[in-house]
Amino acid sequence: MIADFATVTQEERDEILRNNFDYTLFSWSKQKGLSPLSIERGEGVYLYDYDGTRFLDFSSGLMNVNIGHGNQRVTEAVVRQMQQVSYVTPSCVTKVRGELGKKLAEICPGDLNKAFFTVCGATANENAIKLARLYTGRHKILTRYQSFHGASYGVFSAGGDPRKLPVDSQQAPNFVHIDIPNAYRWPHAPETLLPESVAQLERIIGYEGPDNIAAIMLEGESGTSGCLKYPDGYLVEVRKICDQYGILLIIDEVMSGFGRTGKWFGVDHAGVVPDLMTLAKGVTAGYLPLGVLMVSDKIAARYDDAMLPLGLTYSAHPVPCAAALEVIKIYEDDHLIENTVAMGNYIEERVAEMKLKHVSIGDFRNTGLLGCLELVKNRTTKEPMAPFNAKPSEMIVMNNVAAKLRELGLYTFVRWNLVFLAPPLCVTREQIDDGLAIISEALTIADAACLD
Repeated sequence: MIADFATVTQEERDEILRNNFDYTLFSWSKQKGLSPLSIERGEGVYLYDYDGTRFLDFSSGLMNVNIGHGNQRVTEAVVRQMQQVSYVTPSCVTKVRGELGKKLAEICPGDLNKAFFTVCGATANENAIKLARLYTGRHKILTRYQSFHGASYGVFSAGGDPRKLPVDSQQAPNFVHIDIPNAYRWPHAPETLLPESVAQLERIIGYEGPDNIAAIMLEGESGTSGCLKYPDGYLVEVRKICDQYGILLIIDEVMSGFGRTGKWFGVDHAGVVPDLMTLAKGVTAGYLPLGVLMVSDKIAARYDDAMLPLGLTYSAHPVPCAAALEVIKIYEDDHLIENTVAMGNYIEERVAEMKLKHVSIGDFRNTGLLGCLELVKNRTTKEPMAPFNAKPSEMIVMNNVAAKLRELGLYTFVRWNLVFLAPPLCVTREQIDDGLAIISEALTIADAACLD
């Protein structure tokens, strides 16, 4: 349990806001006119602001606080490590580094047995791209348009998220994008979705020259782009194509890893083993920054007698490694992955009921506890309530929905016409009911904007 916090006076609350607005910058936002939550503490699936208002966190922060907020087992593990040593250079051995590497090898698929530790998901993906190019001697990376791999220049260019467009003139070279159709908006016979998607990939490989392509980089499960599903069997076909042409397969599990989808990793649902796999977010449940690049034995062996040209000042930092070890133990001790399967099924049942009530719900895409509602103006035409990369003037309805959610005590990620349902993996049926009741009330705003 979280210890009681002293009452914060209005003067102190004002100073907290003033310091944040005057001396810090906020991500992905214009800096004037912001009204962010002012969070004092978190406990379980709840956040509390300085006024004592409680918010149900229905997106696990940024889909990373998988074990819930304020678990003091992590605090204690971090304190124990810091009492021993807080930092050593990455060339040093520590007990916690080896134990975490061994544990990750146990839970990762196939022969992904070597861990290179980074500081976040972006740096894990940057190093995956670098290693793929070094290992293959090729330069091109194929990625999906509607994907996100981080906001540093390389992986910003690799992803297809429109947030990169303002800096597009400075993008990194040699990234080629593919479009994987979404079943909800596929206008042709369903049985054609997989073969057409695979044929498109093969065409692009032919156009770009397979001998130029170092890797295909995909998310284990789509996240903030809209939980977009791969056609059934797609990753299996991608693995075959990679093997055919000597292309490496990089799977980004930054968001979909560590139980979020009801298995350790999203790619486990496809039964596919990548050559490189990137991790972050759930590895420490957001309690401390940490990223990991998992490397296959075959690739790692190349560097047994050659210098590995990867390095970061904070690689294998012992303190986040200690947090990660304890977080993984919590997943296991508290049966959080099993709970994710059960609660994911329950959410799907409840949302199916909600679709009968709310005409604005066009689609619900979900795996485990990684899901989102796609809101539409018309179910027949599937016109989105707000378009892809919507302008502020196109977000009026969705902004009103988001404001109602917050007013009613729910914190979750709302983007374009998407409302995300990704609570911590420790969530209960009662908490899901509370969250869905709030969403249901907010959806009346969207329903009123639907077209006949």
